[in-house]
Amino acid sequence: MTHCSSHCACRQSADPTTPPLPAGEIDALLERLVAEWHVVDPGHHSAELEARICDLHKFNFQLWHEEDIARSPEVTDARIAEVKRNIDRFNQARNDAIEKVDDWLVSELARRGIEPRAGAAAATETPGSAIDRISILELRRFHMREQIDRADATQEHREKAATRMAVLDAQRGHLVAALDQLLAEIFQGQRPLRVFRMMKMYNDPTMNPYLYKARGQAAA
Repeated sequence: MTHCSSHCACRQSADPTTPPLPAGEIDALLERLVAEWHVVDPGHHSAELEARICDLHKFNFQLWHEEDIARSPEVTDARIAEVKRNIDRFNQARNDAIEKVDDWLVSELARRGIEPRAGAAAATETPGSAIDRISILELRRFHMREQIDRADATQEHREKAATRMAVLDAQRGHLVAALDQLLAEIFQGQRPLRVFRMMKMYNDPTMNPYLYKARGQAAA
């Protein structure tokens, strides 16, 4: 098990409008953990906001590799069913983790006494959702780099992967800059932070009709 390094820990600033973590440090953390978790089991010993970000990243890491298994033509139907259930479980945990990132930020804003200005408009995306996108992007960049470095691939394949990597790198720059701006606006009171509740129903035995009907039939 690895852990998030202390240099990325949420810092206390004399300026209450300074966000707890710069987006560049968040991205660097996610990039590093993707590489480490391909060597050791994913895990961390972090706390506070960093812990919630690490949890979100871990669920995306697990989702990515379960989805790879599901697409293998050599996997049995029984294994596919197991993988599908794992994907549902990890995706539910991922969505919960996005909300926990935003919940932490809402609590931190309240602790600092920061309230949005009257009439301030919320962004269409929360910081938790933006961090989720960066997490997935770092997974994609890691695996695209694998394709660039493949000794058994053709030169054409490696060049195609390198072209795609350039696009991913540009997207990373745009996402990091956008997250930095969003966090700055929220902590300066220019935008409110409203947690987007996803209300997933498919894993809820009282909401998914296939689950509650099956339970009713079993009880009959």
